[in-house]
Amino acid sequence: MISFLETHAFSIFITVAVFFLSQKIYLRFKYFWLNPVMISIIFLMIYIKLTGIPYSTYFEGGKIISFFLGPSVVALGVPLYLQLEEIRKRGISILVSILVGSISGIINAAGLAFFMGGSREVIVSIVPKSVTTPIAMGISEKLGGIPSLTAAIVIATGILGAVMGPVFLRLLKVKNGVPFGLAMGAASHGIGTSRAIEEGEIEGATGGLAICLNGVATAILTPIFIKIFPL
Repeated sequence: MISFLETHAFSIFITVAVFFLSQKIYLRFKYFWLNPVMISIIFLMIYIKLTGIPYSTYFEGGKIISFFLGPSVVALGVPLYLQLEEIRKRGISILVSILVGSISGIINAAGLAFFMGGSREVIVSIVPKSVTTPIAMGISEKLGGIPSLTAAIVIATGILGAVMGPVFLRLLKVKNGVPFGLAMGAASHGIGTSRAIEEGEIEGATGGLAICLNGVATAILTPIFIKIFPL
């Protein structure tokens, strides 16, 4: 029985089934704290713990699902194309917004980790928390951080942003779809953008745009920040 649970096929099946069920629950009740990514992670952690399956064994199947992460990001180009005219009208303001968001994200993450007593290695690992996992892990590795810690922080940031971001933006009375999407994409990458897509096409398009531009900005600005402010 255990050997069947450890197969790649079952790892893929249980992951897809759990996410499908979590998505159904979220769409049924629409509570922000029922985020399907968060629920799926919690359930899979319990599943791995109860079955005793090594994470490395489970992840062998998960790698196949991870392969589709890249194409799914590329797919965000479709809503971006459909809203190209609207985005073109606001080009400068969008670029400035994402640049400011990237800088504030770097400073906030580094400052918080520094004042909590984090080592240079930990601070460098946390700084790229708001960009997609492959870019964040690359930045962390190049600057001497811990890529596995970075990956965990990136996922936690995405879930927190997807759960709390819309609540926070509504408290600030942000009703326009462009700033909503930009904020979700720049602060919580793909997970936040998946939540922004639920709000509408322009929110999804600008969220996808923010993922790309914030990834580039963070990759350029983080080494400069580390050089100017040696930790």
